[in-house]
Order: sequence, then C-alpha cells, then structure tokens
Amino acid sequence: MTLKPSPTLAMLLCLLATGNALAADPTPASTAAPAPAADPRELPWRLIPNIPDAAEAYWAPDSRHLIAQTRDPRAIPSKHGGLGALTWIFTDDGKEMWNVNDHGQDGCSFFFPDGQRVVWTSTRDNMSMPVGNWSDSDDYPQGAELYSSDLHGGNIHRLTNNKWYEAEVSVSPDGKWITFGRQVDGKMDIWVMRPDGTGEFQVTRTDDWQEGAPFFMPDSEHIIFRAWRRADYKNVKPTPMTIFTIKRDGTDWRRHTYDNGMNWHPVPAPDGRHYVYVKALTEKNWEIYLGDLAGGEPRRLTYYDNIDLLPQVSPDGRKMNWARARGPGMQGIRTYIMDVSSLNLGVEHRVPFDPAWGQAMTAPAPR
Repeated sequence: MTLKPSPTLAMLLCLLATGNALAADPTPASTAAPAPAADPRELPWRLIPNIPDAAEAYWAPDSRHLIAQTRDPRAIPSKHGGLGALTWIFTDDGKEMWNVNDHGQDGCSFFFPDGQRVVWTSTRDNMSMPVGNWSDSDDYPQGAELYSSDLHGGNIHRLTNNKWYEAEVSVSPDGKWITFGRQVDGKMDIWVMRPDGTGEFQVTRTDDWQEGAPFFMPDSEHIIFRAWRRADYKNVKPTPMTIFTIKRDGTDWRRHTYDNGMNWHPVPAPDGRHYVYVKALTEKNWEIYLGDLAGGEPRRLTYYDNIDLLPQVSPDGRKMNWARARGPGMQGIRTYIMDVSSLNLGVEHRVPFDPAWGQAMTAPAPR
C-alpha cells in the first residue's frame, strides 16, 4: 500500500505554528502544557509530533498510517465556538499528513482492509442543520451521514441519506461489512450494511440499552460494543457503561464487564481474544485497560491522573495509539503511541471466538 501526502501538510503545519488549528483549548503549541512524564508502570510510549488535536484515531492495515478527525479551521465551528473537526490521514511519526474531507464537520472514520479506501462521518451535505454535540447523546449532530472515498477524498460514495445521526463506524476485517451506530428519535442502535450502502440490517433493538461504538472481531462475524442504560445517562457520572459482544445477525448477545462503572470504547486486538478499552476510575481520571473476553482481571496500561481515552492496537499487534489530555479535563488532547509488542496481541497469537465467553443475555429476536 502506497500512501502519499498532499501539499496541505505544509498548510496545516503553518496553522499549528500559529495555534490556529489546535485542540478544544485555544493554547498555541508553543505555550501548551508539556508532555506528561512517563510512569514507570507504563510500557514505552511516545507522542506523535506535528499533528493537531486528534483524540480518535484508527490504524491503516500497514500499521503505520492512522485516520482521525482533527481540529481544522475550515470545519464548521463546534456548538460552543471552538474549532470543528475534519478527517485527516497521517503517519505515526507525524511526518506525513493530508486531508480527506475539507468542509462540514466530521466524526469517526476507519480504513477498509485493502488500505485503498476509507469510511468517514460528516455533516458536509447537511451544513444548514443544527451543529449538535458529538459528546452528548441528547444532542448528537443530526445529518451526520456516512461516506466512503479513496485515501485522498476522491471518488466519494455517500452511504446513508436520512438526516439522522450516523457515526461510530468501522469495517469488518474481511471487508464485506460496515457497522455503525444510528440514532433515531433519541434511540441508539447498532446497524450493519454492505460497503456500497446496501443491505442495511439493524443488529440491536432494545429500548433500555443505548448501544454504540461497534467494532468487528477478527472473525468478521462477532461485534464488540458498549452500551449504557437510559436511566443512568446524565444521572450517574461518569455514565456506567457495559461491554458486550453480539453476532452480526443480532443473535448471541453476551456481556463481558459486570461492574457499575464506565467501561467504554472496547476495540478488539488482532489476537481475537483481548481488547483495549477505557475505564473511568473517577469522573476525572480515565485509564486504558486490556480486557480478556475469556475472563479474568483486566490489565491496566496507563497511569496518568487525568484523561486517557480511545485506544486501538495496530493490525500487527505491536503498537497501541490512544489520546491523552495534557490540560484540565479534555483540554490539550494529543495522540500517543505505546509499544505493546510484549503483550503478544498479534495475529500470530489469534484464537477463534469462543461462544462460551461472557454471560449470555436475552435480546429481542432479529427481524
């Protein structure tokens, strides 16, 4: 796979130098908080230099490039007046970068397994609709639609067209399915469809649980996701979340976390058994953990008295990217790379999905 940068890298680096394309905080790069010191309990890690604020990044098949929505002055401003985000691709050393979309406001994105196309979320065709808030389920951006394109934003194919909130998108390892979250009338569920937008199927359909952030397991058959209960949202902080798996056809719904805390954003490792996720220790201290679908205590990977979030292990199983806030709360978010090669998470350690993992749940029959 050959990925080449566009001339827009120079433009973005110029914006970074002046502080115009940075994170939710307005602090220029020259005066931003210094990178946090490494905790000796953490595996070796490094900051990706040069790139702007990018909290949610996903690996390309080459385990070198990532795709993310990054703060961009061309995007529609956020509801509270900060910079909106647009989709960019960059290398994990920060030396190459180019944009995929250049207008609207973007959400999640993901690579297809052939490394030649990407799928991404944007309000680019619904820019007159209310901006909304990507972090508030009660105010998700309506008109956030799904698109696929080549790596430089050409040959765009619009996959959805309904003016609902559709985001939290990822692609199956065999390239045959896209899974995503769709919110209709305030109700959030997981859906799947073919890469060309056909064959839509609703995987979950519960009134109580609000499911989202779905990712295919390596078998391209099971999906791992998180969900919260309606009654807890905004009434308990941080919001309690549970990690589940379910088959693509809506059967075999299984629970994998059992506490009342926030267990968020589970993303499977290439070995097919482990996953990385965010666990809130307090409302203001979120850490990255390695979970095991077979059970047992999770392993803590980060030790930082603030916010760590949105991890993913690279396809070769050797690296994990995640985001860390360098300022108070969610301010000054930067993207980091951790060396997880010692954890044996690569495809060479893959095991088949065991239907006995987890606790069976009762789900409404698919239809």
